[in-house]
Amino acid sequence: MTRLIRSLWLAAAVAAFSTPLMASTASAPSLEQSLAKAAPTLNKKVLRHALAAMQCAINNGSEPADRLAVIDFSRPSTERRLWVFDLKRKTLLLRELVAHGQGSGENFATRFSNTEGSHQSSIGLFRTAETYHGQHGYSLRMDGLEPGINDRARERAIVIHPADYVDPRWISRHGRIGRSHGCPAVRPEVARMVVDSLKGGQFMFSWYPDRQWLRSSAYLNCKPQRVAAILAAGKDSES
Repeated sequence: MTRLIRSLWLAAAVAAFSTPLMASTASAPSLEQSLAKAAPTLNKKVLRHALAAMQCAINNGSEPADRLAVIDFSRPSTERRLWVFDLKRKTLLLRELVAHGQGSGENFATRFSNTEGSHQSSIGLFRTAETYHGQHGYSLRMDGLEPGINDRARERAIVIHPADYVDPRWISRHGRIGRSHGCPAVRPEVARMVVDSLKGGQFMFSWYPDRQWLRSSAYLNCKPQRVAAILAAGKDSES
């Protein structure tokens, strides 16, 4: 009888200690929930697509990243439509103004291209690469991961760089901030922070509700064989 009582007491003690831990684990917020809470002004659908595209790339051969930048090009240039997240800490690092290309539109970007000389922005999933000092100062190169959508970003010199025309004072005079040749340019005051946060193989996702892209993107629709082939081709070209 004594042995039975001890066994029951031990079982109750184990349950008392383990139950709160299990409940806490079960209720832990997901990455999407944490980032949505950190950036309540970012459209949840856009965030969901960004995370899904990134996860598709990782699941099919791409290295995980510590940072994710999201640009919502459905918003006007007068709004802070660039978000940079710390994925490990599940926090928002900054939300900033970002330019679109001259060929993409005035205050709103409505046209996107992968073509040299179009001066249009590109949408889709990118991987950041190396930093360099160029005509705009401290800048960051990127590689587009989506064939036909943004994979000519490097040869088009689509980079993150500082630009004086990304300035709130332009808004009262022009009804928009200044525009680039397709680069996601940012304010000079925050450019180094943006570049240093994103350099060295982080992800950037540029969103616009383009129907053809939404239907065909290998990342948004997560087509494993196609994504794996794309990533393998990219690694071969680097070697």
